[in-house]
Amino acid sequence: MRTFGILALAASLTTTSAQALQGFNYGSIFSNSAPITGGDYERLFNTAKQLTGTSGGFTSARLFTIIQAGTPNSPTEAIAAADATQTKLLLGIFLSSTDEVFNNELTALRSAISQYGQKLVNLVVGISVGSEDLYRISPTGILNKSNPGEGPDAVVRRINAVRQALAGTVLSGTPIGHVDTWTAYVNSSNAAVITACDFIGVDAYPYFQNTQANSIDNGESLFFDAYDATVAVAQGKPVWITETGWPVSGPTENQAVPSTQNAKTYWDRVGCKVFGKVNTFWYTLQDASPDTPSPSFGVVGSTLSNTPLYDLSCPQGSSSSSSSVGSSTPSSEAASSATGASNPPPDRETSATPAPGGPGSNGGSSGSTPVENTVPPTVQTVMTYVTVTTCPVIVTSGSETKTSMTTSTVSVTSTHANTLLTVASPPSGPSPSSTPGACPASLAGDFEFPHLIVPVDKNQPDTALGTSYNGLVSPTVSSLFNFDFPASLAGRTCSLVFLFPTREKLQTSNYTLSGSGGLNFERLPLDQPADSATTFNNQPEANGTVGTIPDLQAGNNYVIGSGICFAGLRVGYKVSATGSLALDYFQDYNPEPIGLYVSVC
Repeated sequence: MRTFGILALAASLTTTSAQALQGFNYGSIFSNSAPITGGDYERLFNTAKQLTGTSGGFTSARLFTIIQAGTPNSPTEAIAAADATQTKLLLGIFLSSTDEVFNNELTALRSAISQYGQKLVNLVVGISVGSEDLYRISPTGILNKSNPGEGPDAVVRRINAVRQALAGTVLSGTPIGHVDTWTAYVNSSNAAVITACDFIGVDAYPYFQNTQANSIDNGESLFFDAYDATVAVAQGKPVWITETGWPVSGPTENQAVPSTQNAKTYWDRVGCKVFGKVNTFWYTLQDASPDTPSPSFGVVGSTLSNTPLYDLSCPQGSSSSSSSVGSSTPSSEAASSATGASNPPPDRETSATPAPGGPGSNGGSSGSTPVENTVPPTVQTVMTYVTVTTCPVIVTSGSETKTSMTTSTVSVTSTHANTLLTVASPPSGPSPSSTPGACPASLAGDFEFPHLIVPVDKNQPDTALGTSYNGLVSPTVSSLFNFDFPASLAGRTCSLVFLFPTREKLQTSNYTLSGSGGLNFERLPLDQPADSATTFNNQPEANGTVGTIPDLQAGNNYVIGSGICFAGLRVGYKVSATGSLALDYFQDYNPEPIGLYVSVC
């Protein structure tokens, strides 16, 4: 049985109370968008305190916004409800929107201080500035069509603005932090946010880590790997668990099956080990009122009741007073879940949470029939020999197109859940790029974004540089890219493409380019993708060159190679520079794409 480290615990114990906080997340609207009023909050808070099986321990609440739903900038009525029920509050300020919305949050905060005064000192245990803003601008967040996000500089600027607003008030000594996915924190590009915080709020959902073996049997280890990885980069700041949970209904995510039975298992194996030790806000008390979202995480159903959907009592020996605490270190597996083109490129790949973070949200989207099947998918391993026609280089620049064709036979070994590698012949006739067997050198149709970028440097051969938002190549540095091919791509054609527009076309990205030369693209073994612990010395040995760009020129889109999609597999590619070329670019697909992608046709 896994226990998380005593150092991790010590770093995460609250600085405001000897007893760790224990509570749920609460939005500002019901699932039908009706505002949650003060009376509603009172009923919710009292229910949380009286849940059967919990011994009255859930006396804290995390809010996503300080603004009362239905008003432009009035303070939330949850504050009055917390005062009436003696519930501790982690106030939230929503960031990922316009300056006007943020200024309205500050107005609501100032109004709350004026209205409640000294009462807030005993009610407010912290203020979280932002919720998953860094995740939202990551490649996975963009692919999941999350709300607009904020970069680390913007988050730090807003944290400082909140500190300034609190200066000289009754809340001047209140801890200020930020809430994000663990994959955002292990991304070194976001370290300034950690530095600016008094505490770190981490969201971790093994259920959404759908490119890993994420059955309920692995839920405990995936969670604690994520937690430990966050503690390891937290600069000694306390790490609060601001969101985690397992859904009671909804779609299956790879091997993760929603059910009340599995939700109970996750509660026992994760919740019961952290309750009373680390400030923890479970997701969630109720998200199915009046409509049930998909997935649904509520421990109570559509009718508010002290009787939960599953047993919330902790197994003997696992409670906060008696669970053992051993030593552990963050594993590379945890960091590898941070795949994606943004620094950790999450393995939501990793941590894809329901989208509770908007200013008014109290749950996910509505929909879907509950899933109660807890049988994990069958895992099969197959070896298939396929003939692949590749187009190592297709350069599209103006009216000129250069192509080169090769044919080879490769062996494909795959181990993955419920998916056999389907082999089919390439479509007949010319492709949209006017080259047989190749998809277009564009993102006009279906495409896949990299879920991990890891640079490796031969001048620092044993140093793991971690995940990155940028593609970086030079005479000494290469970058490794992971792509996760959905099983639904079986039988379709995929092309590895490199898109390199001129700078004037870029709006949200940029690059530096120096020297002369090109790029070499190699495929890593199918069973050995890179992870955030990969170094120059331990990187997987490439299977061979997929294609090359002899002379990289801005304004060109390149098809590197084409063939049958590796459906259901994670595939890694290594990109290296040739000649004296050095390129550093921010991987971005919108509004003008730049970087390495897989085009599907």
